[in-house]
Amino acid sequence: MRLRSLILPIIATAVVATILFRMSYGYFQSEELTKAQGRLSLYQSSVSGELERFSHLTYVLARDPFVIETAKGGSTDRLNPRIKDFAARAGLDAIYLIDPDGLTIAASNYQEPSSFIGQNYAFRPYFQDALSGAQGRFYAIGATTGLPGYFIADAVHDVSGQMLGVLAIKINLTGLEENWIGSGERVFLANKDGVVLLASEPSWRYRVLSPLSPDRRQEIVDARQFSGQDLALLDWSVLADQRARIGGSEHLHLVADDLPHGWQLHFFASDVQASTRAWLVTAIAMILAAVAFILFQIQRARRVDAELRRSEREEAELRQANERLATEITERMTAERRLKRTQNELESASRLAALGRLAASVTHELGQPIAAMRNHLVAAEIGGGGGGKLTTDIGGLVDRMEGITRQLKFFASSDAEAFKQLDLRDAIKMSLDLVAPNIQQIGAEVALDLPTHPVLIRGIRLRVEQVMTNLLRNALDASEDRAAPKLTVRAGVSGTDAWVEIEDNGHGIGSATLEDLKEPFVTTRESGRGMGLGLAISASIVKDHEGQMTARNVDPEGAVFRVTFPHAPLDEDQI
Repeated sequence: MRLRSLILPIIATAVVATILFRMSYGYFQSEELTKAQGRLSLYQSSVSGELERFSHLTYVLARDPFVIETAKGGSTDRLNPRIKDFAARAGLDAIYLIDPDGLTIAASNYQEPSSFIGQNYAFRPYFQDALSGAQGRFYAIGATTGLPGYFIADAVHDVSGQMLGVLAIKINLTGLEENWIGSGERVFLANKDGVVLLASEPSWRYRVLSPLSPDRRQEIVDARQFSGQDLALLDWSVLADQRARIGGSEHLHLVADDLPHGWQLHFFASDVQASTRAWLVTAIAMILAAVAFILFQIQRARRVDAELRRSEREEAELRQANERLATEITERMTAERRLKRTQNELESASRLAALGRLAASVTHELGQPIAAMRNHLVAAEIGGGGGGKLTTDIGGLVDRMEGITRQLKFFASSDAEAFKQLDLRDAIKMSLDLVAPNIQQIGAEVALDLPTHPVLIRGIRLRVEQVMTNLLRNALDASEDRAAPKLTVRAGVSGTDAWVEIEDNGHGIGSATLEDLKEPFVTTRESGRGMGLGLAISASIVKDHEGQMTARNVDPEGAVFRVTFPHAPLDEDQI
C-alpha cells in the first residue's frame, strides 16, 4: 500500500508535466512561427523586388534608337560603350543584343575575355520567348561565364514592326544569397521544378527537392540551364506541424509561394528558444507543485510529531519548518520575477516582429513602383539626352523614397559582424564624401577640426559611418534654409572616451529631447521630409558600441550632436 501511494503521485506528476510542457511549447512555438513569418515576408519582398527591379528595362532599351540602328546592321562602335556604361550604373552583369538567329552582335562586356559577342544563345528559352512576342525570363548558369544569373529579354522591332532581334539583360542575384549567409539564418529559393537556385548553405545549391522526370531533366540539359550540375536530391524531408528535417536536424519550416515563375522560398527557424521556455514554465510549475507537496508533508509530519514528541523537540521542528518555508517562498518569488521578465521579453519580441512585418510590407509595396520610376527616368535620360529639371526633381524624390525603405529594412535586419579597431577620423571623412552632393546642393560651408593623431575605437566601420552620415544629413537638412549654412565637425579623445561633435546653424531641436527624437517615426522636419528613423537607427548603433549620444541647442541658433565611444588605443605590440 505504501509503495502504491508513492507510485500514483509520481505517475500523476509526470502526466501533468507532460501536458503542461506540450501546451506551453505549442504557445511558444506559435510565437517563434510568428517571428519566422515576419523574416520570411522580408526575404520574400527582397526576392520579388530584385526580380521585378529591372522588369521594364528591356522593354525600354529595345526601343532605344542606338539599339535599333545596330540591330538593323549598323556599327556596334557606339552601342557597346553605351550599354557598358549603362550596365555599370545600373548594377547589371551584362546587357547584350542578339540577332534573330541567336548570335550576339553587341554586349556590355565586349572588352572582356568572356564577352558574349559571337556566342549563340538560340537554345535559351528567354530568347525563344522574346522571339514569340512575350517577355523572356529565365534563371540559369551562364553558358559563357559559368556564373548564375537571372535573364530578361524583349524583342527589338523597327518602326514598321519588323522583328530585328532580342535585347537581353543578366541580373546577378548572389547579393541576396550573401545577405542570407551573413544573417546566419537557413533559407533557400527553389524554382517550380524544385531545383535550389540560391541558398544560405552553399552545399544546398543546385540540389532538387524531389526527383525530376527523365523528360524534364532532358529539357533542362537542352536549355543548358544548370551546366555542370548533377542536380542530386537534397537531404531533407517535410515533417508534420510545420517542421522539416534538413542537414540532419529538425527546424520550424515556412514556405512562401507568392513569387514569380512558381518559385518557392523556404525558411527554417530554430525552436530551441521555444523548447527552453517550455521547459522553464514546466519547471516553475513543478517547483510550485513540489512546494505545495512539501507543505502538505510538513503539515502531516507536524500532526504525527504532535502525538509522538512534545515540548522542545516539537518547537525545534516547527522552527525548521518555518526556515524551509521562508526559503521556498524566496525561490517562488525569484521564479515569479523570472516569469515576469520572460513575459516582458515576449511582448518586446512581438512588437519587433510586428515592426518587421510592417517594414517588409512597406518595402515590398514601394519597391516595384520605385524601381519602375527609376527605370523610366534612366530611359528618359538616355532617350532625351540627359532629361530636364522635371526628371532631376523626380529623381530626387525617388532617391528619398529609396532612403526611407532602406531605413525601414534596418528594423527587420539581424546582421552580425565582429568589432574591429577603426579610426573615427576615417569614418568622418567617408561620411563627408557620402553627403558631398547634399553639401554642394545647399552650398554649405564645412569646418573640419580633427586631431593629427588617430582617434581609435572598436566597432563595425559601416555602422559607425552610418551614424556619422545620419547626423551629417540631419545637420544639412536643419540648416538648408539658412542664407549661409555651416557645419562644424570636431573629434578628439578625452580620458577614456573618443568623441565626435557635429554642429550646425539650423533651426535646432526646439523643445524636443533627444529621447523623443530617438523614438522611431518621431521627427522635427516638416511633413514629407523624413520618417524619423535616422536617429532611432543611430542611437541603436551607438548603444551596441557601448557609446552615448547627446544633443543640445546652441546660441544664437543651431544644434550640436555629440557621440562618444570607448577609446581603444593601440596596444604596445601594435605600435
